[in-house]
Amino acid sequence: MNMQSIALFEMAITCSIVLIWIIQQLSQKVFPLTARVVLLILLTNLFFWPIGLSLELPLAAYVRGAFGDLSIVTTLLLWCSLLPNHKTTPLVFKASIALIALGFYPFALGIGMIDPYAWGYGSIIFLIAVIFFALICSLASWNQGVCIIAIAILAWSAHWHESTNLWDYVLDPILAIWAIAAVTTAIFRQRKQKARSGYLFRQG
Repeated sequence: MNMQSIALFEMAITCSIVLIWIIQQLSQKVFPLTARVVLLILLTNLFFWPIGLSLELPLAAYVRGAFGDLSIVTTLLLWCSLLPNHKTTPLVFKASIALIALGFYPFALGIGMIDPYAWGYGSIIFLIAVIFFALICSLASWNQGVCIIAIAILAWSAHWHESTNLWDYVLDPILAIWAIAAVTTAIFRQRKQKARSGYLFRQG
């Protein structure tokens, strides 16, 4: 299996997991693990092979063409959502990703003289920073995050994707948008709870 086929298979699995998550949200119930595995196999085949859809390319190829390759961190976060006893991603991790994204993308797009994207091409300092971030996840007792970052580093060193930039393995726009939206939602929810609490305990 060549690199293109591996990328398509990876995207097919990711699309299937996202679709299963949407179905679960609409049905408002969690499917048994066996049902999720069966759905994953069926949907992955649907996305990977152009079966009876009169398409020149698999559905995964069109999704990949629209969004590009997701980072390993995003991919594994999605994949882990199907695991039994899956724990919610800590808010600290989401906030850290949001802050990094807000600092990274403006400069990477040409605002200012600094180009942080260039750090991803073999910078030892940046690699140490990523490892330090994994250490923070460990101190926060989020072992899943440590494993995800470790696999991302290993995938980068093995050139799993076409990109050779470490940034593309640990961050992507989808992950950034998700993190910023999650943090924003948490802030508004906390303010709403404080306002409601203040109303309930208001004198008079």
